[in-house]
Formats: sequence, structure tokens, C-alpha cells
Amino acid sequence: MKKPSLESLGLDLLHTTVGERMRCLTLPFGTCAGFFAAGHAGWWWVAAICAVLQAFFTYASVSHDLLHRTLRLPAWLNEVLLCVIEGMSFRSGHAFRVTHLHHHQKFPHEDDLEGAAARMSWWGALLDGMTAQYRLWWWALRHSRDGSRRWILFEGIAVLLGAAWCLTTPVGTIYLAVTVAGSWVFPLMTSFMPHDAGGEDPLRQTRLFRGRVVSWLSLEHLYHLEHHLYPRVPHQRWPELAKRLDPYFAEQGLQPIVLWR
Repeated sequence: MKKPSLESLGLDLLHTTVGERMRCLTLPFGTCAGFFAAGHAGWWWVAAICAVLQAFFTYASVSHDLLHRTLRLPAWLNEVLLCVIEGMSFRSGHAFRVTHLHHHQKFPHEDDLEGAAARMSWWGALLDGMTAQYRLWWWALRHSRDGSRRWILFEGIAVLLGAAWCLTTPVGTIYLAVTVAGSWVFPLMTSFMPHDAGGEDPLRQTRLFRGRVVSWLSLEHLYHLEHHLYPRVPHQRWPELAKRLDPYFAEQGLQPIVLWR
């Protein structure tokens, strides 16, 4: 499959401003603190919003940039933040990296555990999510080859200790429950919905989305095909990447799924 080179599309797509990096990196900490503050105050509707936003700002956004190292942070800081930000949601950031990079290389191969939900029904993907994080962690632990294993082991232990600490208070217990349950939708949202395991080539194995409603609901993050083609581009530049790729997609005969232009 031939595609435009990143150089021809513009290397400015690789750059983010200091303000953009600071904003995205502080959002997960803000939503986590917001949940506990709202919970202690009895504002559970605010806490629920914080929980939903935290799930998005971690796994689907900031953690995703950190695992691909697209924010161009110092290496030590990138690794620590990946560990901490995913850890706040009781997940292993470095296991996420191992399984996600394998997904990029192998989808739709049967040994792609992260992309497996693309071959399921929607309800099967939901059921898969109930145990997905544990299976992904174990798979990553067994298949890591670049020194990530120590991170993954440490993060597994830290998640258990963090969960035990949360169980000592009512608000912490609710935070643990809603955060873990929130991760159950990830296979449905990040594998089943954007992928087509039966597509004939990489351009058709990931769906193309366009439209104002899609952009609004996903906070400008539903550019999964664009990301698969150019994983070095940070999420802040996905909308611009999409615009520059539209002529290429049209030339290839791709029909986007559109929700209100």
C-alpha cells in the first residue's frame, strides 16, 4: 500500500506547543482530583462526569500519546507519566504500550489481543472488556522484550496496592468501582467500533469517520485510520492530518462514515 510520506504532508504535524502539552498532561490529574473532591462533597453527578472524562483523557488520549512518545518529552518523564497516569485508573501503562504497538503491527492477525474485539459482536466486545485489562497485562508481561517487563511488574503491584488503599474509604471504593467498570467499554469503543477485521487492505481495515457530531462526541479524537497510518502524529494534530489526507482518501475511493457535515 502506497501512502503519502509524512514529509510530503508536513513535518509540522509532529509538533505541539508547550501549552498544549501542559494542558493535556494536567487533565487526568484534574479529573481524578475532581472525582474525590466532588465525592466528598456529595456531588455525585459531578464525580460521574469526572470519571467519564478521566477514562477518556487517560487511555484514549494522553496515555496514548505517551506510549507512542509523540509529545517529545524527556524519556524519563515520559515513562514516569505513562506509569502514573494509567496507574490512576488501575491499569499498566507499559503493558498498554506493548499490546498497542503489537496491535499496530499485527491487526487483524489473530494474535492481536487488543484488536480481537473487532471480530466480535458488539455485546461480545462488551463482555470481553470485563477481563481485557488483566489479559492484556499478562500478555504484555510474557511478550515484552525491551526492558518493559520491570515496569509492567511494578505497575501490576502498584495497581493492587492502590486498589487496596481505595477500599479503605467509601469514596475511594466508589472511585475504584467506577474506574475499573469504565475500562470495560474500551474493546467496544477502541477496537470493535473503529475497525473492520474483514477489510481487504490497511486502508479498509480501519473505518474513516467524518462529521461535526463525530468530532464533538469524540473531542476530535476519532481519527483512527489516520493514526494507524501515521502513529508519530500527536492527537492535537489529528484534525489537520485528516484534512491533508482527504484528497488521498478520495483518490483511493474510501467512503467515510459521516454524522452531520
